[in-house]
Amino acid sequence: MSDPDLHLAVALADCGWHPAAWREPSARPDAVLGGRYWTELVTEAERGLADLVTIEDGLGLQSSSPFRPDDRTDQVRGRPDAVLVANRVAPLTGRIGIVPSQVVTHTEPFHASKAIATLDWVSEGRAGVQVRTSSRPDVAELFGRRTIPAFDRDAPGADDEGPMAEIFDEAADYVEVMRRLWDSWEDEAEIRDVATGRFVDVDKLHHIDFEGAYFSVRGPSITQRPPQGQPLVAALAHRTVAYRLAARSADLVFVTPHDDTDAVGILEQVRDEQERAGRGGEPVHVLGELVVFLEPETRAAHDRKDRLDALLGRALVSDAYVFVGTPSELADLILDWRQAGLSGVRLRPGVLPDDLHRITRELVPELQRRNAFRTGYTSDTLRGHFGLDRPSNRYAA
Repeated sequence: MSDPDLHLAVALADCGWHPAAWREPSARPDAVLGGRYWTELVTEAERGLADLVTIEDGLGLQSSSPFRPDDRTDQVRGRPDAVLVANRVAPLTGRIGIVPSQVVTHTEPFHASKAIATLDWVSEGRAGVQVRTSSRPDVAELFGRRTIPAFDRDAPGADDEGPMAEIFDEAADYVEVMRRLWDSWEDEAEIRDVATGRFVDVDKLHHIDFEGAYFSVRGPSITQRPPQGQPLVAALAHRTVAYRLAARSADLVFVTPHDDTDAVGILEQVRDEQERAGRGGEPVHVLGELVVFLEPETRAAHDRKDRLDALLGRALVSDAYVFVGTPSELADLILDWRQAGLSGVRLRPGVLPDDLHRITRELVPELQRRNAFRTGYTSDTLRGHFGLDRPSNRYAA
């Protein structure tokens, strides 16, 4: 069965998603701060016709724990700014979407909206942003503007009230401010009439006058409305409070099921939250997350991961399902998840560039042989890849 709407995203991070990936012979830990490294990775993903790449970022050093720093010195620590990397890569690619991470806790939505609008112009309509929250107390100390106490994320009611719920409510307001600022210039606001000397029509610039619990932003932006109108907003969600944020604010949701039944249940939760947010009729794509280790033979894939685990000193632990096997076996899993209702997958290569090459040069051809994946791009914009129209400007008469 042909499924041209199967969506494939690739998540790029450091030397790969396994903490010991930097010790592989093919890894290039000396290059991760350079533009050429990221350009080569994104170009390879584009060769495989991926809808988009995401570029990981954070406000604190990487850690073996998602909630606190560690003192390990045997893993990659430190990384370049994802938005700046995206702007370096964008002009050197042509069709693939480029979606950097943006931590929306401690930063300002005015700055982020301008940066992502700029990326959309630089990429000619291929920009998105993955919004991320931060609840680490040590990261809050880096900024010194607020205190985030340590709290029990699994306490009853944590998704509905308390510090974590506030962090996600703030994130929803952050996205709303970004979206309003992207619309604060009408499409015809720039006149650029040399003869009359009029560059801009000030009547088509709008104050957004946002007043909320976390932000007070008048606007307008200083960057013209992006080519896509609204760059695509993505969010990673593991639990109810994150599903709620994604349903309120995102066009694309990354989720972490561990089997088909889990995928169906998560999808139902996302759709329920969409209804509660008043977005039941809007297209919100949901992609399943997979960390992947791929080899031509299943045993070889397990051997490679076992070797990396030995260097790490323990088996890899991830929020996402860890797939170890052949490209053909991975294709089976992806199509099962598609049948369960997901729009596709975001794949996290265990080792870069090895597993990225297996994705683009073996998995994608396997999906194409099954008539399950496109053989060429059909759109020039990231919104277009997902069948999303260019939205009208909320402030235009």
